[in-house]
Amino acid sequence: MSAVQEHNKQLYVLSVTYLVDLTEVDRHLDAHREWLDKNFASGLFMVSGPQVPRRGGVILARANDEPSITEVVNKDPFVRAGVARYDIVAFSPTRGPYAAQLMEAPATTAVS
Repeated sequence: MSAVQEHNKQLYVLSVTYLVDLTEVDRHLDAHREWLDKNFASGLFMVSGPQVPRRGGVILARANDEPSITEVVNKDPFVRAGVARYDIVAFSPTRGPYAAQLMEAPATTAVS
């Protein structure tokens, strides 16, 4: 990836909302975690975790553009099973001790 492509990476907050009860969500949790692991390994995802209380989750991701992050989100087993939906918010960190580090963090190509 060129330096220009790397610089053009955008940060995204991926807010996951469960659409069904936790019993149904948990049936797909192992597959969802495998999907998370693949995207962490690729460098696309930076941090993730459940909401408190557990009504969904949050993922911080870094990608070239919103269509590419949407493509990845649509492959989440939670989405495929219809147990969760995503809200995708692009943002540019400008303040705080980690703002510059977030924009400089290494990222690679998304996987499914």
